[in-house]
Amino acid sequence: MAAASEKMVLALLFIFFMARGIIIVDANFGKSMYLTWGTQHASIQGEDLQLVLDQTSGSAAQTKIPFLFGSIESKIKLVPNNSAGTVTAYYLSSTGSQHDEIDFEFLGNISGQPYIVHTNIYTQGNGSKEQQFYLWFDPTADFHNYTIHWNPTQVVWYIDSIPIRVFMNYEEEGIAYPNKQGMKVYTSLWNADDWATRGGLVKTNWTNAPFIARLNRFRARACKWNGPISINNCASNVPSNWWTSPIYKQLSYAQMGQLNWVRNNYMIYDYCKDTKRFNGQVPPECFKTQF
Repeated sequence: MAAASEKMVLALLFIFFMARGIIIVDANFGKSMYLTWGTQHASIQGEDLQLVLDQTSGSAAQTKIPFLFGSIESKIKLVPNNSAGTVTAYYLSSTGSQHDEIDFEFLGNISGQPYIVHTNIYTQGNGSKEQQFYLWFDPTADFHNYTIHWNPTQVVWYIDSIPIRVFMNYEEEGIAYPNKQGMKVYTSLWNADDWATRGGLVKTNWTNAPFIARLNRFRARACKWNGPISINNCASNVPSNWWTSPIYKQLSYAQMGQLNWVRNNYMIYDYCKDTKRFNGQVPPECFKTQF
């Protein structure tokens, strides 16, 4: 009798989640993603995704479904040795000229020089919100966790559970925020030696090819996008939408300490401080509290 009751509860919870469009994806790369470019040399096998770049092409993969809010994470081991000119990307994006996008991009460098982590966010087709960081470890020696946590209040970029950047929702004050478009998860490895390393001064050394980036343990604990109905469903404050819980609306005191440690020691570029770029008129969110 107890077993039957438990099954009934689970069935009701499943119906509730499906009705609201809530889906928790706890699957491997093989079940969640497919290759879209470079299929002749990239590969997906269970938990593992291998991206390859050589002189014939780079490679890319994307999720089968889009999401609106939640936590997107993967472990990544970047291209080792002389990776100058290469870019490994891991990001969320919708489509079209008014698309939203949340980026991690890893800019390669010559041997012995640090990778640059390039972050950006697009809202309604407008980007130009770059922040860049060095890393406090060698990202080619082992796998590290890179997470984008996205909810109606804020977007937070994490590396190994340490927050490095926050973008808050100030939509009520006229600042666009990514909350009305479902976004798929994309990852790619490509040649960008016209800009990636020292502004394009250092070119890709093809004698080091093939360049390989490895990813594993992809997880998307997120709300499945089912069209415009998801704008309210995925943002509503109900227990199934765990990302709307008060604990995810602001960083904790300990997380604030971690964020400030990263920004004080490893941040190398902040668009909000680049007054020359914007002719002295930096974007309005730069005057708002972000964390």
